[in-house]
Amino acid sequence: MRFEIMRLDDVDGTAVDSTVVDAASVGRMVQQAAAIGQRIYIRPAEASAS
Repeated sequence: MRFEIMRLDDVDGTAVDSTVVDAASVGRMVQQAAAIGQRIYIRPAEASAS
């Protein structure tokens, strides 16, 4: 399963950028964000049409 992780603006909470990662990478991304106090939003990524 893949997840979209959006980095959020500290002032108004709008999404600044996003990246799609596999489930194994989510924990690492959360740890990195926590270490620097970054706000993130995580949701399942939409399946791409192939």
